[in-house]
Amino acid sequence: MKGNFFTLRTVMWDRGKVKMIDQTLLPARLVYRSYARWEDVADAIRRLVVRGAPAIGVAAAMAIAATAWGSKAKTADALRKELEGAAAGLRSTRPTAVNLFWGIDRVMAASRLPTSAEDVKEAVVKEATQMAEDDVEACKRIGRFGADLIDDGDTVITQCNAGALATVGYGTALGVLRAASEQGKCVKVIVPETRPALQGSRLTAFELSVDGFGCTVISDTAVGHMMASGRVDKAVVGADRVTRDGFVFNKIGTYQVAVLAKRHGVPFYPAAPTSSFDLTRTHQEVVIEERPAREVFEVRGRRVAPRGVPVANPAFDVTPPDLVEAIVTDRGLVKSPVQDNIGSVVG
Repeated sequence: MKGNFFTLRTVMWDRGKVKMIDQTLLPARLVYRSYARWEDVADAIRRLVVRGAPAIGVAAAMAIAATAWGSKAKTADALRKELEGAAAGLRSTRPTAVNLFWGIDRVMAASRLPTSAEDVKEAVVKEATQMAEDDVEACKRIGRFGADLIDDGDTVITQCNAGALATVGYGTALGVLRAASEQGKCVKVIVPETRPALQGSRLTAFELSVDGFGCTVISDTAVGHMMASGRVDKAVVGADRVTRDGFVFNKIGTYQVAVLAKRHGVPFYPAAPTSSFDLTRTHQEVVIEERPAREVFEVRGRRVAPRGVPVANPAFDVTPPDLVEAIVTDRGLVKSPVQDNIGSVVG
């Protein structure tokens, strides 16, 4: 298995179009979608065709680049105004993952200096495509820093999908496991299904099985039992946003993994690139995305709850810093107490 990892790119630039894997169809079908309009990319982000904080950040940046590529604007100012409209629309898609806003801000900053429309186009396309390469390299650095936390023979629990499919390639939490495998360590993985969209059973298990990792899918309600029975050595998850006070926002269910890990003496490690850190906000200032009710009352298109019953569907939860052993980043480890050490690593 060593080095034989999931190599597909989740998001790609394809001559003026944003090409991405349609993750709503996995694992049954591997289908690529191509979009030339930012509106279509925004819709893909909302519908989880592309998901995962780093991946949607790059997808949004490429959507702005595609807007520039197809623009008929004659002046730099006219093109920048068009790009600002696309940026505003993309910002409204998903509120919690900070990489979305980071990606948009980075590519828009690249558009400000050029003095001709043609140079603006060239600048934003170059920036967006560079971001994709930077993401893969950042994930590999996360993997190298995190691999030292994993021992040979460990069984690791994760949550949702923080693998290649959540990034441009390689992954954050799964990048740590891939790097550990590259060091010759044998690692097994427990994968909670991650209701309601089943990103664990559909996506993480798919990636791990392609790579040849031993993995076991469990129901979300089995997390505590697996830890209490001594079957988990480490917990490694992703992060959609880490605030300046050390709180970790990640897919719903992460907080219960962290609480149970603390109860059972299992070290809990979020893994995230520095682009996922929001040093301007505390956790109270972040909006938790509420997704459509049908994701909960339907399972793969079949209704399983009575009509008229209210549904809450928060997409993310918040893990406080006292439950975190360390955060693995592309610049090194933010060790506990993470709220005191973020600035020295990420700032």
